[in-house]
Amino acid sequence: MAACRKGLDRVLFSLSLLRAHNFHNERFLSTSLCRLAAENSSEPPKFTPPPRPVIIDKTQAAASLRKFLSPEFVPPRQRTVPFKFSIERQDMIRRRKVLDIPEFYVGSILAVIMADPNASGKTHRFVGICIKRSGKGLGATFVLRNIIENQGVEICYELYSPRIQKIEVLKLEKRLDDDLMYLRDALPEYSKVDPDMKPVHVSPTGEVPVNKTKVRMRPKPWSKRWERPKFNIKGIRFDLCLTPEQMEHAQKWAQPWQEYDMLKEYDTTKLEEEIFSEVQKEMSK
Repeated sequence: MAACRKGLDRVLFSLSLLRAHNFHNERFLSTSLCRLAAENSSEPPKFTPPPRPVIIDKTQAAASLRKFLSPEFVPPRQRTVPFKFSIERQDMIRRRKVLDIPEFYVGSILAVIMADPNASGKTHRFVGICIKRSGKGLGATFVLRNIIENQGVEICYELYSPRIQKIEVLKLEKRLDDDLMYLRDALPEYSKVDPDMKPVHVSPTGEVPVNKTKVRMRPKPWSKRWERPKFNIKGIRFDLCLTPEQMEHAQKWAQPWQEYDMLKEYDTTKLEEEIFSEVQKEMSK
């Protein structure tokens, strides 16, 4: 037994000597390699910063993929100076790079935040239905209407005003008519919009939905004779507010010869394509 213990002690002692020798060789090898690397590399390695994280704002609505040109870019049909409108387009594009002016039509529900020095928070937010778009170039305007405390309220905004801070489309849609000024003479329920309305999602690639609602009017007198053919109104239930005799009487102001007026035909397809390509090119810079 004593001989076995002595033999085991010798084996353990030899293993410990072998481990110490290997550790010394590895340490010497590592230090020598570090010295060689330091001697060979005269310049320190360059610092490469980590890539920037990509932050996606999911609260922003997806941009529309439809080919839409805002109507104020198309000059009116009259004797105009092309250079004047080209200069105005440059100013309009610069403004659009600062303010996101979304796609909207007459009949869409918008929320506009505008700087107001008299307001408590120095800003004023108004929600309403767009009942009219007018003007060309930098003079483009749009009118929003809503019913607040049983009173019709309308605000006319200048589209490129520097006081406008944000334009948000809560519901993108069209109506049967391109002018909804007759909502002033309609029942209040057709102009009322919830100020706390949440945005309604619309496909950015599909067609813009058309609201085919026909409003009921208040009893006469109206602000205009909407039943006359020159207005060509499709969104009013005339059968509920006018008699057949009154509708027949309104047809006396019809002008059927204007259907054959060739000078009224104004094809702006080619002009719109040129302006659209110019705007897209400048906005992408």
